[in-house]
Amino acid sequence: MAAICVFCASSRTLDRRWLELAAETGAELARRGHTVVSGGGCVGMMGALADGARAAGGRTVGVIPQALVDLEVADLASDELLVTDGMASRKTLMVEKSDAFLTLPGGLGTLDELFEVWTTATLALHAKPMVLVDTGGFYRPLLDWLATLADQTFLKPAGLSLLMVADTVPAALNALESRLA
Repeated sequence: MAAICVFCASSRTLDRRWLELAAETGAELARRGHTVVSGGGCVGMMGALADGARAAGGRTVGVIPQALVDLEVADLASDELLVTDGMASRKTLMVEKSDAFLTLPGGLGTLDELFEVWTTATLALHAKPMVLVDTGGFYRPLLDWLATLADQTFLKPAGLSLLMVADTVPAALNALESRLA
């Protein structure tokens, strides 16, 4: 099947529901036969995602900068752990290694990764599908603001439409799989 890159939080202080969402996402990706590509961390949602995938028999690929390896947050249990020289090269390699992108709730790092792949898609540097999981309306304020960018012509409607939005992980994966077919 496909290599699906998942962007999500690595915070150690998250509410349990976010960790459960990440673990279930990893398990669902594995059940569907996909490889999970992540930021290569073993903490927060990122760690729960990889653990969930492996518990369901899935393959994981982590991409992590050396600075985070040095902080001892690398997912050493990854089937493949790729170490980069920095955050920019990490994102580049994640894009290269992935067929599609799924964004779960997260903070600045998650948004940075989402906007990187979205921006490069609007520039036609790749045509890989992207879906944002808006669980419980987590991203609704951001999506509303982004719509105003299109209204003011800072963002073309075609660029806005490149990002699919789903309320649940199964719906998000269905959307990605339909675009990959």
